[in-house]
Amino acid sequence: MNKELLKGLSSEQIEKAKHCKNNKELLELAKEEDIKLTEEQLEAVSGGCGFFATCPYCGSIWLESIDANSVKCHDCGQIFDSSLVK
Repeated sequence: MNKELLKGLSSEQIEKAKHCKNNKELLELAKEEDIKLTEEQLEAVSGGCGFFATCPYCGSIWLESIDANSVKCHDCGQIFDSSLVK
């Protein structure tokens, strides 16, 4: 997941966000927690195409770009080519 989305959230809110399975659940969480999302955060939620990228190894949405070609999953620790991101 894009780190931009986590800016300004408490550790408790981040833990709740980790359990969201898709962008709809994240947006519902933001509404429930009365979190005002910035334009950048809204874009991070939608990913520009309305869905999350997922790790091809474990299915996690908690991904971080390492460089233009590599992505790291925060859940399973796998580093893989960004072309494998669904």
